Amino acid sequence: MNPRPPETELPAIDDEAGREARRLSAAELALFERVGERRVVAAGELIFRRGELGRTMFVVVEGEVALEFGDGMRDKRIGASEFFGELAFFIGNHARLASAVALGPCLLVAVSNGDFDALLEHEPAMIARFMRRSFAYLVASEQQLILNLKRRNEELLLTLDSLRQTRTRLNNAETLVQTDELTGLRNRRGLYAHLDDIEHLPRPGALGLLLVDLDNFKTINDSFGHIIGDRVLEAVAGQLRRIAGESDVPARLGGDEFALLVRVERPEEVELRARTLVDSVRLLALPEPLHATTLTISVGAVVCDPDAGWSVWYSQADRLLYRAKAEGGDDFRFQGAE
Repeated sequence: MNPRPPETELPAIDDEAGREARRLSAAELALFERVGERRVVAAGELIFRRGELGRTMFVVVEGEVALEFGDGMRDKRIGASEFFGELAFFIGNHARLASAVALGPCLLVAVSNGDFDALLEHEPAMIARFMRRSFAYLVASEQQLILNLKRRNEELLLTLDSLRQTRTRLNNAETLVQTDELTGLRNRRGLYAHLDDIEHLPRPGALGLLLVDLDNFKTINDSFGHIIGDRVLEAVAGQLRRIAGESDVPARLGGDEFALLVRVERPEEVELRARTLVDSVRLLALPEPLHATTLTISVGAVVCDPDAGWSVWYSQADRLLYRAKAEGGDDFRFQGAE
């Protein structure tokens, strides 16, 4: 039988962008090596066959693997620090779309669908980034997959639907792990994620940080109990939301410590925002039995040096906050751009 002429072959699914999406970072590779099972594969050995059900994703540590799709589609090559078979890892019991064959001696790491929940629990940020990158490539390839595969069967459509559902669950899970359960604000992890997102994005104006601590909160908790204490925290969180602008990010860092990351046109607006917050919290109407109590806060406010990072900004704001608290509280201390 004569081979199919090259000009009639269907285009390959992957391209350079696809290879980049499949290339693991050093941290991702180390994580999968830690939880997965190492497998030594001989040259020419079949790793899995097209159509068989699988629950395992493979990471290539050493060597090269060919994915053979058939139906006139060119083979795909997977090299070191790349992965394949990820749909079985995300979904479980997934029919393989290609056969995988070792092109030479290979060292692989097999990561099963059963490891997914544990990985998401212990390394949610890293797994979320890995999945979002993988899903973006897979979903972008959806139309090409449907066009290239002659058998547009129900199984493929179900797989794509499962993929979309899994991506939705991931987005929901990612939101949950970045949200403070009591107040609904971002938690520390959520604030860090936002800082990662904006790190390389040029933005107009200046960035400011307000670090907030409630005055005498321990006394309120000890005297009236944690339920009342929680309602006080919710009230402060609500006030942070009210004064936050569209580009600002309020967060609860833990306990009675809050933060407000603000985007302003002029540095002096950071000082104005701190004064507004202190004054507005003092006027809060508190729940019974605190209706006659005046709640106060201490705030450290800084204009963030764009050449520094979170640890520097936090340290500066923290020193200012405790200076305000040491001098009686119910006030703020501000440091402008140096």
